[in-house]
Amino acid sequence: MNNNILSALKSIDVAGLTRSEWVQVGMALKEEGFPCSVWDEWSQNDSRYHRGECEKQWNSFKGSGTPVTGGTIVQMAKERGWKPFSGEDSVLGWNDEISYDGDDFNAHTAPEEWNPVEEFKTFISILFEPEDRICLITNDMYESEGKWNPAKGDYSRTQAELMKSLKKHPDDLGATIGDWKKPAGALVRFNPVDGEGVRDENITTFRYALIESDTMSISDQDAIIRKLELPVATLTYSGGKSLHAVVHVDAQSREEYRKRVEFLYDFVEKNGMTIDRQNRNPSRMTRLPGATRNGNRQYLVATNIGRKSWDDWMDFVEGASDELPDMVSLSEYKDNPPELPEELIEGILRRGHKMLISGSSKAGKSFLLMELCIAIAEGKPWLGFNCKQGKVLYVNLEIDPASAINRFLKIYEALGLPVKHSDNIVVWNLRGHAVPLDQLVPKLIRRVRDQHFDAIIIDPIYKVITGDENNASEMGQFCNQFDKICTETGCSTIYCHHHSKGAQGMKKAMDRASGSGVFARDPDAQLDMIELELSDDIKNNVRDGNSSAWRLESSLREFPNITPVNFWFEYPIHRIDTKGDLANSYAEGSPMANLTKSKKYTTREERRESIDNAFDACNMGDPVTVRDIAEYLDLSDRCIRDRLKELSDYYFVHHGIVTRKSTDGKTD
Repeated sequence: MNNNILSALKSIDVAGLTRSEWVQVGMALKEEGFPCSVWDEWSQNDSRYHRGECEKQWNSFKGSGTPVTGGTIVQMAKERGWKPFSGEDSVLGWNDEISYDGDDFNAHTAPEEWNPVEEFKTFISILFEPEDRICLITNDMYESEGKWNPAKGDYSRTQAELMKSLKKHPDDLGATIGDWKKPAGALVRFNPVDGEGVRDENITTFRYALIESDTMSISDQDAIIRKLELPVATLTYSGGKSLHAVVHVDAQSREEYRKRVEFLYDFVEKNGMTIDRQNRNPSRMTRLPGATRNGNRQYLVATNIGRKSWDDWMDFVEGASDELPDMVSLSEYKDNPPELPEELIEGILRRGHKMLISGSSKAGKSFLLMELCIAIAEGKPWLGFNCKQGKVLYVNLEIDPASAINRFLKIYEALGLPVKHSDNIVVWNLRGHAVPLDQLVPKLIRRVRDQHFDAIIIDPIYKVITGDENNASEMGQFCNQFDKICTETGCSTIYCHHHSKGAQGMKKAMDRASGSGVFARDPDAQLDMIELELSDDIKNNVRDGNSSAWRLESSLREFPNITPVNFWFEYPIHRIDTKGDLANSYAEGSPMANLTKSKKYTTREERRESIDNAFDACNMGDPVTVRDIAEYLDLSDRCIRDRLKELSDYYFVHHGIVTRKSTDGKTD
């Protein structure tokens, strides 16, 4: 049977389907046990196809008691000239199940005990008030080209008058409404008329609209009507291929009726039901319960189901169309947990997540982000963290376009990397064209759709910020735009922001970014760069004056925080401090950095004098250790070892014990 469905699917041109029909195909494939890839591959034949949309819709299909089945696909294919397999080539066996072929009626078999008078009485008592005039079409039907068409009918009597007649003739519906033409059945206008005619202008109250579909199975129609909780007053089997749902719209005017019906139809179609839009005017008709049509009974399937009124239903619609995901029980995942997104930056950032890099204006943040672009494009490490190779968009909001391109090339050269996969880096130069982020994001999403990016880097965000950056509410709304980028594109979103004014060394890494704390709490990963205070030893002996020293710290949601990374910014790239020169350096503005500033010794003689004084003070009979001198001078062990190494002609260190040499070079 599955091969039959696949054959039918191939004969359907997806480009010719409405969105609701496309959704039905997806629901049917999932119900029949096919993977989402079948629907996705077929959907790619349509210019409207967007990568990831099939999967998103697929996950929203939760199933129902009367689901959309493969028979829907079969019927669509038949309507387009497809024929099932037959003869020797048939894949159907004797025991194969044959799904819906367009005339399925297993969900609503006619009731065994059926009272036509009671059916009609129930119907008009629900839809009409005693003083309402009701238009009935029974024998006022004419045949044209094999089709039965209604005329004006009888619109002279009120509901009260009809009820009185039904009471008088409890066993003969025809005595009240007149005999109808058996092949044609009987019809009734579901809104009351004025007794002067049957056009839209003769409708007195705009209470109801009609939902009907001739292209879906009865069970599928019923399932969707109930799933959408439509405010159905009466649900009638037409005696043919459809159910007629008379739905509350409760409009106060014809114009309001038009708008509500248009909204109703759009909503129903969006949620998988193909409906007859010719029924949208208020003077349309529905099948009259209690009559028969070609030997089939027209009868009430249900009354007063779904929401009670239009307003009540709109509350449901707001919840159903708020685009929020469904609530799920953890038990659904205990044996099959969802797969985590792959790591784009190992141990730091997953695909589809957000990352903020914060730092001062001297940190070379743009250079660092360009290095990250190259690391992702080439699949190389970035500051010691492995990157998965992928495609990245760099949104340049600040740098002159020519300068930006040349920076990339200089960084490649400084890193010693061949420009091998530069096609994985796309630059969008928006200097002079920047707009607020809420206006930029829709344009960005439209541009990158189907481009298969893995990351989008926005540099810097102060160019597109909206609202007061110190206002938590406004910054929350601003940061929501990054979520939208991630959700709509599936990419990781990476952006940078500057530090607040003043010394940062006394703050935690997550508190250094300028503005509201939302900046630190919102991203899945925050990396912060803070400059380090350098001792004169390092300044004079290790690096030239053009280099600056930095420490990278983190605040991560998905992973343990990283061990801080010390590195140098040597234009135009950042290099990790592999020698450990910066291990004992303190962040700029920290209390320890300020303390060590007061204990700097600018010459070798001054450094020797400080060690001599400390050694003498600590030499109380027990061996003097590196730790003793470090505590006395309030410096780190590493710093003292560096000093003693420099003064190796005066001091000797073995297993942490410090010995002073005599003037002849021997130890005391």
